[in-house]
Amino acid sequence: MRYLATLLFLFSFCLVKGQTSLSQKIKQAYERLEADPQMAFASASLTVLNADNGEVLFSKNGTMGLAPASSLKTITAATAFYLLGADFVYETKLAYTGSLSPNGVLDGDIYILGVGDPSLGSWRFDQTKTEVVLGAWLNAIKNAGIKQIKGQIIADDHLFGTQIIPDGWIWQDVGNYYGGGASSLSWRENQFDVRMQPGAKVGDSVQIKGVFPAMPYLQFVNEVRTGKAGSGDQVYAYVTPNSNLIYLRGTYAIDLNKPVSPAIPDPALDLAYRLADTLKIAGISVANGSSSWRKLQSEKISLNPSYRLIHTTRSPNLSALVYWFNRKSINLYGENFLKTFAWKKGNPTSTAAAVSLVKDFWQEKLNIDPRSLNIYDGSGLSPANRVTTQSMARILQFVRKESWYAPFYESLPVYNQMKMKSGSIADVLAYAGYHTNAAGQNLVFSFIINNYNGTTVGIRQKMFKVLDELK
Repeated sequence: MRYLATLLFLFSFCLVKGQTSLSQKIKQAYERLEADPQMAFASASLTVLNADNGEVLFSKNGTMGLAPASSLKTITAATAFYLLGADFVYETKLAYTGSLSPNGVLDGDIYILGVGDPSLGSWRFDQTKTEVVLGAWLNAIKNAGIKQIKGQIIADDHLFGTQIIPDGWIWQDVGNYYGGGASSLSWRENQFDVRMQPGAKVGDSVQIKGVFPAMPYLQFVNEVRTGKAGSGDQVYAYVTPNSNLIYLRGTYAIDLNKPVSPAIPDPALDLAYRLADTLKIAGISVANGSSSWRKLQSEKISLNPSYRLIHTTRSPNLSALVYWFNRKSINLYGENFLKTFAWKKGNPTSTAAAVSLVKDFWQEKLNIDPRSLNIYDGSGLSPANRVTTQSMARILQFVRKESWYAPFYESLPVYNQMKMKSGSIADVLAYAGYHTNAAGQNLVFSFIINNYNGTTVGIRQKMFKVLDELK
């Protein structure tokens, strides 16, 4: 009995010593970071937990609210799994209104009824690709016996309302592919490509070589200049939702050969336009062209028709969507998830209402103070977001017991040989994720720095040196 007690004591002593040693190593590495010149005016926080039992191994400024950038996506993704389920799919409906004559003339309109699928038309999945979706809809219209349409193609994007850009997003972001906002009828991830040709020397005008897909209804004002070699793509598109005028500003490196990607100003309208064009090519005329709910509402035209459904397009399941959401940090997916929470709960589908729902959920689920999740969106793009590393780490530790943890974990990228989601906006860098160290300890962490000076590359390597102590 005495021998067994001695063994238990030694085991406990070694365990405590190992944890103390790890905590001390993290503390020393963090103090070195704090003393670095890049941190002279910065705010920073790191929380490290034992992933198995939630024990705090290290926390500095754990209750300080900081801009999390895209590391916020971990919370949005976890909430999506809880509120929607790993097998949840979006179902976009194709329907028609009016009467259909025996000879195939539709005296009515074709409707595309959106419910928030962010992957519709995306190139990331075989079933969502542009040609697959439009081809299926063309076949459905043919199979319904429709050969001529006297009305128009209407993309019904009413479900998420007219405000697709969350409050707090900045003007420089919203016209670009990563700032397209949340529409209940997204299309091709709400972006298109502009191919550019730099000038012969730095400072020369940059020419637009082509637009893909073609956007004949848009007007471009190109103010882009040629940048020095190695300066990359510093082009920003400035456009407001529903506008047809896009300003391109900034610099495009003299040695660059890649497209820039603005946001589609009205994704639903573009989708209706593509379907109308597909039908025209197939010999099915559409008398009155294409429109969207938001466009018709701005023209004071109300819609409340009776539909006849002819096709349902199902998205990949939530696990597959979350994979790309985190792996490629697609802001659109996060904003659509957020509004989908509100829709499924029967709440108003504004971003603000959805954010309140997320805060309430985590307060009820894990007793997290809503003030520690002071968020304005679901993607982290807003610089006004404030989250504590303590709350983020607690959420990440909590979800490990869930049946869907495996696809959640798999969705996280690998940086510095660690599974973690990054986040980066102006002078903000963040990492949140998991690691099993050489001693077999399972760890979870959240690490955020705001207002660092100097290069992002520099502060990233210094953050990695701190995280190396977890290994």
